[in-house]
Amino acid sequence: MTEYTFNVEMSCSGCSNAVNRALSRLEGIDNIDISLEKQTVVVTTELPRDKILETIKKTGKTVKDE
Repeated sequence: MTEYTFNVEMSCSGCSNAVNRALSRLEGIDNIDISLEKQTVVVTTELPRDKILETIKKTGKTVKDE
């Protein structure tokens, strides 16, 4: 398993819930840790980083420092 950290612009709990729901639908994710305060999404998975990044972007959120 690999841990990836993404800096995601989220302004409310609805934003973080949308990201959590999208990532939860993927097979192969071991853990999701979302911090609204720090604007981070940490994912432990066997999936490639690009797949996680693409899934987060599909929620309409901006991912910084790609």
